[in-house]
Amino acid sequence: MQTVTTTPFGRRPVTACQIESSALAARPAPVPQVDKWEVMKNLSLARDHFGVSDRTLSVLNVLVGVHGARMLSEGALLIVYASNAVLSDRAHGMPESTLRRHLAALVGAGLIARHDSPNGKRYVRRDGAGDAMRAFGFDLRPLLVRSVEIAVAAQAERERLAQAAALREEVVLLIRDAVKLADHAVAEGQPAEALTDRVALVRRQLRRKLPLAALAEARDQLKGLVDKLRDSLAAEVERPVATVEMSGCDSRNERHIQEPDKEQSDSEGPDLDRTLRSCPDVLAYAPEGIRSWEAFIALMSRLAPMTGVDLATWTDACRSMGPREAATALAGIVQRIAEIRSPGAYLRTLAKKARAGRFEAERALGQAA
Repeated sequence: MQTVTTTPFGRRPVTACQIESSALAARPAPVPQVDKWEVMKNLSLARDHFGVSDRTLSVLNVLVGVHGARMLSEGALLIVYASNAVLSDRAHGMPESTLRRHLAALVGAGLIARHDSPNGKRYVRRDGAGDAMRAFGFDLRPLLVRSVEIAVAAQAERERLAQAAALREEVVLLIRDAVKLADHAVAEGQPAEALTDRVALVRRQLRRKLPLAALAEARDQLKGLVDKLRDSLAAEVERPVATVEMSGCDSRNERHIQEPDKEQSDSEGPDLDRTLRSCPDVLAYAPEGIRSWEAFIALMSRLAPMTGVDLATWTDACRSMGPREAATALAGIVQRIAEIRSPGAYLRTLAKKARAGRFEAERALGQAA
C-alpha cells in the first residue's frame, strides 16, 4: 500500500512531531508481526515513559479496536480510517474536541502517524480486485516499529514496581518495630521522641506514591533510629543490677527487703492495688491479671492509642509525670471514658500540671473511683 503525503490537511501547520512520527512509521519493523493487545498491555504499564495519560491510551485502545486484525503485521493495512463520529461513539460518547486533543497527543508521542486525504476525510481507495491501494487516516505502524521498545520499557516498569513494593513493605515493617519499641522504651522511662516523630512523618508520606529514592531514604532513616533504640534497650537489659548485702538473720533480711518496697511505693504515688481497685475497667484488657507495675505500664501503653491518645501525647505524659503516674492517670481516663470528650487533650492537661508540680495521682484516682 502506498503512502503519498505526511503533511496535514487545511490550515493546520506541519509540526516536528508529525514529521518524526511519519518517519517512524516508514522505518523497517524489528519483528514481522506483533499482537496488538500485548502491545497495548505493555504500553499501559509504561505510559509514563512515553508521556501519555490513561485517557489518551483509551483513545488509542479505540483505534486499535477498530483495526480488525489481532496482529499488527508488516505489509498489512495498518491505517484506521474511521470518522471522528465513529471513534467518539466507540469511546463511550467522548466529545469530539476531547477526542481530537488525545489523537494529537498520540501523534506527538510517536505512537501513531497521521495521513490526511486531499479533502481531510478518512477513507481507503481500493483496486479492481478489492485490495487497498491507498488509505487516509491514523497509521498504527509506529506500534509495530516500537513494539520492542515498548516491551523493554514495560519490563523496566515491572521491575521498578516490584522494587517499590519491596521497599514499601520494609518501611511498613520498620514502622511496626518502631511503634512497639517506642512504647516499650517509654514504659522503661527512656526517650523515644526522635523515633516517634520520624514514624509520624513517614506515615504521612506513605499516603501517596513515593519514588524509589524517597522510599529508600525513609527506610534507611527508620532503620537507623530503630537499631539505635533497640541497642539502647538491650544495653539497659544487660546492665548489672546492684546487689544488696544480706544479713544472716532472717528477720533482718525480711525487713531489709520489705521496707524499701514500701518506701518506693509511697514515694512514687498510689500503690498498684488501690489503682486497680479504683479503675477496674482496665482489668478487662488483662485477662491474666496484673501483678506488677511493669505489667500495668505495658498494658496502659497498649491502651493509649485505643482511647484516642496518640504516641506523642503518651510519651510526653510519661516524661512529665513518670511512667507509673502516667499509667495511673490514663487508667483514670479509661474509667471515666464516657465523661471525657477528648482523652488526648485531657492527658496533655494533666502532663502540663505535672510539669508545674500541680498533678496529684491520688486525686486522679479519687475522681475515677
